[in-house]
Amino acid sequence: MLTVHHLNNSRSHRIVWLCEELGIEYRLVKHQRHPETQRSPESLNQVHPLGKAPTIEHAGQLIVESDAIIEYVCNVCGGGRLSRAPASTEYGAYLQWLAYSEGTLFPGLLVDLVYAWTGGGNAALMGFFDVEIAKNHRYVENVLEQREHLLESGFSAADVNLGWSLEFSECRGRLKDFPALRAYLARLRERDGYRRAIERGGPQDLSVFSAGVI
Repeated sequence: MLTVHHLNNSRSHRIVWLCEELGIEYRLVKHQRHPETQRSPESLNQVHPLGKAPTIEHAGQLIVESDAIIEYVCNVCGGGRLSRAPASTEYGAYLQWLAYSEGTLFPGLLVDLVYAWTGGGNAALMGFFDVEIAKNHRYVENVLEQREHLLESGFSAADVNLGWSLEFSECRGRLKDFPALRAYLARLRERDGYRRAIERGGPQDLSVFSAGVI
C-alpha cells in the first residue's frame, strides 16, 4: 500500500489531496511541526535523511520531491489519471505547469518568508524578488483569465501542485492584485477531493507564515 508522510501546514497537503482526487487507497502518517519554530519533527528525520514532507513509501521505495511524487502516484497508483500521457498534445504544457510551482513560483515566495522571519536586511535583494514574484503571478493570472484550469482540457495534477503554492502566496499577501488567481484558488477549495483531504489530513493553517520575525 502507498504510505504518505504528511506534515501539517506543508507541501504534503498536495499529496493527500491528490490521493483523494484519485480515489486511491493509502496509509496516512501524520507529523506535527514544532509549534514555535515551525521546524519538522524528529519523526520525519527517521523516515528520510532530509526530514522533509512530502515523503512517500511504495513498493520498497522511499520517494521525496513533490513533482516526482505527483507523477509517481498518478501513473503508478492512479493508472495515469490526472496526469497527461506523452502522446497527448498537452504533455508539454502539463510538464511545464507541473514544474512551474516549485521551480519558478515558490522560490521567490520562500525568499520573501525568510526575509521577513530574519528581520530583513538587504532591501535591494528583496526588491529584485518583489519584481519576480509579481511577474510570476501575472503570468499565471493571464492564463487563468482565459480558462478554469491550467490546461485547456481541464483539471490535472498540475492544478494540485500549484494550488498549495497559491495558498502560501495568499498567506504572504501576494494575491491582492490578482483576482483570477483568487477565484481559481476558491474553485480548487470547493472540490470534493480538496475537502476530503482537509478532513483526513487536517486543516490548513498557514497564518504563521504570514508573520514577520519568528
